Amino acid sequence: MPVTEIETWLGRMSICESQEAITEVHWNGPAGQDETPLLREAAAQVNAYLDGKLETFDLPLAPKGGDLHQTVFQAMLAIPYGRTRTYGDVAKELGTYGQPVGQACGANPIPIIIPCHPILSANGLGGYSGAGGLDTKIALLKLEGGYPFLV
Repeated sequence: MPVTEIETWLGRMSICESQEAITEVHWNGPAGQDETPLLREAAAQVNAYLDGKLETFDLPLAPKGGDLHQTVFQAMLAIPYGRTRTYGDVAKELGTYGQPVGQACGANPIPIIIPCHPILSANGLGGYSGAGGLDTKIALLKLEGGYPFLV
């Protein structure tokens, strides 16, 4: 599987590709190998996002997951830059419950590019499964200006 590594202010990240689509993003993941033009573009977009110069990713994505996970991933992609939603908001929209939405967020194999960080609990931050946990979630929300609930 082709992989590229990038150094970011969040730490070292690995971006994985399979069949000409991005499939995974890991903190301290596998070492880079067989880098492709798509991986170079994905790395450039992630760096531009983390530098505050990109609001919307334009990459082919193929996250693994069942039907509900795929539906939640699409809902996450529809959240505008700098905006937040609650697990309950997403659940209501999808006709399910907050807990399965939270589980899908935690299983998101392409964090940052598929933005799970803007999904919050009804009375706080909720969780974040990426490296650094809530500190990373807060940093990403601050980057996007979507953190007024913290003040």
